[in-house]
This record gives sequence, C-alpha cells and structure tokens, in this order.
Amino acid sequence: MDLQAVQSIRERLHEQVHRVVVGQDRALDLMLLGLLCQGHVLVHGVPGTAKTLLARCFAECLSLDFQRIQFTPDLMPGDVLGTNLFDFRTSTFSLTKGPIFTELLLADEINRTPPKTQAALLQAMQERLVTIDGTTYDLGSGFMVIATLNPLEQEGTYPLPEAQLDRFLFRIDVRYPDRDQEREIVARHGHGTAMPDIAEFGLEKVADLAGLEATREVVRNIRVSDEIIDYIVDIVRATRERPSLSCGASPRAATMLSSASRALAAVLGRDFVIPDDVKRLAAPTLAHRVVLAPAAEIEGLDARAAIRLVVDGVPAPR
Repeated sequence: MDLQAVQSIRERLHEQVHRVVVGQDRALDLMLLGLLCQGHVLVHGVPGTAKTLLARCFAECLSLDFQRIQFTPDLMPGDVLGTNLFDFRTSTFSLTKGPIFTELLLADEINRTPPKTQAALLQAMQERLVTIDGTTYDLGSGFMVIATLNPLEQEGTYPLPEAQLDRFLFRIDVRYPDRDQEREIVARHGHGTAMPDIAEFGLEKVADLAGLEATREVVRNIRVSDEIIDYIVDIVRATRERPSLSCGASPRAATMLSSASRALAAVLGRDFVIPDDVKRLAAPTLAHRVVLAPAAEIEGLDARAAIRLVVDGVPAPR
C-alpha cells in the first residue's frame, strides 16, 4: 500500500457514495479520516439531512459490518452491550450479543437516551473492548462509532458528558444543502417517502478490512516534524488560556489532532504533515472538547469560532 493507493480509496469512495448521497463531501472525508485513525465521529445536524444514509453507504463501500441503534429515553445499557441469559437445558449462562458487536456502529440520535446508557459506549470507544458480567470481549480493530446528534434545543435531548465527547475524534456539522443540491435530491429520490434502498444503486466495494489495515500503516508512517508537534501542542494549550473558553482541550485532543493530520496528509498524497493540515482539522477535532465561557455565549460566539481565533493566534511554523 502506498500514498497513491490511499488517494484512490478516497476518490473511489466519493464516486460510489455520491451515487446515492448528494453533496456531504466534507462529512464523508472526515468519516474516512476517522476510520483511518481508528477514531469515532459525531455527526450533528437536524433530521432529514442524510446522516443515517451517509453512514450506511460508507459502511457498504468499505465492506464493514453495520449495526444501527436507535437511541431512545427507555434504552438500557444491556440493549446496547448484550446480556448473559440462563439456559435451563444446559444450566449455563450464554451471551446474547448486543448490536455493539459489529465493525461500524451507527448510534442514531445518541443524545435522546439518558447518560447511563450513553456511558455504555465509553469503554468500547476508548479500548475497543466490552465488559459484561466480569468478562471482557474484543470488538476488533475495525470497530468505529458514528453517532448522530440532534440539536440540543430540540425537545427530549440529553447533553453528552464531557468524557464521552472527548472520545470522539471529530464533530461534523451537517447543514442544509444548497438549492442545486436539494433539487438533485428531489430528482433522484423524490419518487418515494422511505429511505432509499442502497442495494438498488449497486454500490461497489472500494476496500476491505485488510486494505484498511494497510492504509492505516501508511498513515502511521506519515512524518510529523518537531515544529509541527510544537504547533499542535501550542494550539491545544492555548485553548486552556483563552478567556472565552472556561474549559480547554485535553492532552488526548493533541494526540488525536496529530493522528488526524497524518491521515489528511496521506489522503492528499503527502508523506509529511504541513501546518495547513493542522489548521484544517483544528475546529472539527477541538470544538466539541471545549466549553465556552458564559460571557462568550452571551456575545454569540460559538465553539468553532473560538477555535479559529485560537489557531489564528498561534504562529504557524514556516
């Protein structure tokens, strides 16, 4: 596997997914970067903007086993992880696996379930392991969570705890399409009201798990100079010193920003990271990890804008 092959996976992925989904190029790129970094992705947006459809097409094109959980207020941790059931015939307990035992898990509307159930994902997202009744199970290297998030101002939502937000590599904000894209959506899918059946589009596989592992090895070998490492650390530390932020990003955020920058350089055909890679990924990597100060919220500042101001204030290496 070389850089040209990594670029080819990205190009073919876009080509295949766009047979079904109109637009969403940036969201698709960030999902791919997340997978190459073995990270998880939080997709934020109003209902009806193809978040679920995009995740399904992504899994289909990359040969990933796919499971979807619809998070609801009455969902219990056992509904996510699974449970040990007693078999009266054999007088033994056997594990009934939950939907978390997959490669790509779509946690749909994750903020509609209480924190107790949200927390069921914490170990799986950090360690790719699940512990049930004292026994630990491996989820495999292909495990990835794509969680969709409804706007908090909508009724029946629960804020995600900071510990869980910090485990997501990216937060992707999905916005409404422009007029031409929306017209194309209606022309392509306006013959029915249900979600399109992606099997009808004949999507081709662009990679499998073995190919993704080889691609990850390429990403791990992308060079990050000492100057770029200093730049990443200075940006993350600056989030802890800015008055507009009452809580800055964690050291985990710095390592994730470095890993994501490597993946971006690889899909762009470079074997080294440049400052623009870091700048491009700073907002989706850091914005969900910081907490705005009350005065900044009153002034109408949002987290992404605050991160952009932080990046602008840190000198980039030449």
